Amino acid sequence: MALWKEPTKQSPTPGFPPEQPATPARFEVQPGPEPKPDPAPVVAAAPARTQTRAAEKSESLIAPDIAIEGKIEGAGHVRVAGRFKGDINVHGDLTIDPRANVTGSVRAEKVTIAGELIGNIDAAQHVDLTQSGALTGDLKAGTLTVAAGSRMRGHAEFGWGDEKSSTHKPANGSAS
Repeated sequence: MALWKEPTKQSPTPGFPPEQPATPARFEVQPGPEPKPDPAPVVAAAPARTQTRAAEKSESLIAPDIAIEGKIEGAGHVRVAGRFKGDINVHGDLTIDPRANVTGSVRAEKVTIAGELIGNIDAAQHVDLTQSGALTGDLKAGTLTVAAGSRMRGHAEFGWGDEKSSTHKPANGSAS
C-alpha cells in the first residue's frame, strides 16, 4: 500500500488547465526589517500647578526619628521633623514640624515654625510662627505672622526690608 498516489494524466476539462502535480513548498527564513519599538504613549499635559511644582526646588527631610548635628547649606527646601543641632543656611524654605527641635541659627527665604527653634533667624523674607511653635532667640524678617498660642522669647525686627515704603521719611525730603 502506498502512502501517496502518483498523479495520473487525466484529460483536461474544457476551459481549465490540466492539473499539475503538487510540489512541496519550500520556506526560507529571511531577515526582515527590524521590529519598530512601540510609540511612546501619549500623555496629557499636566496641570499648571504640577508643572510649576517640578520647577520648584526639591525638599530635604530630617525624619521624626532622626537626630543630626552639623550644618545645612544649599539651595532647596528643608523640612525638619526630628532633631537638628547646627546652623541652617538655605536658599529656599525651612519648615520645622510639630514636635521637632532645631538648635542653631537660621537663614532661609521663608521659615515656618510649628515645633521648637532655639536660635536666631536672620534675613528671612517671611516667618510664620504657628499655634504649636516656639522660638527662643532673635528674629529679623521682612514679614512675621504669629498665631494665637505660639510662644516667643527674644527680640523681633520685621517690616524693615523695604526702606522706600517707610512712613518715617518726610514727604518733602527735608529733615524736620
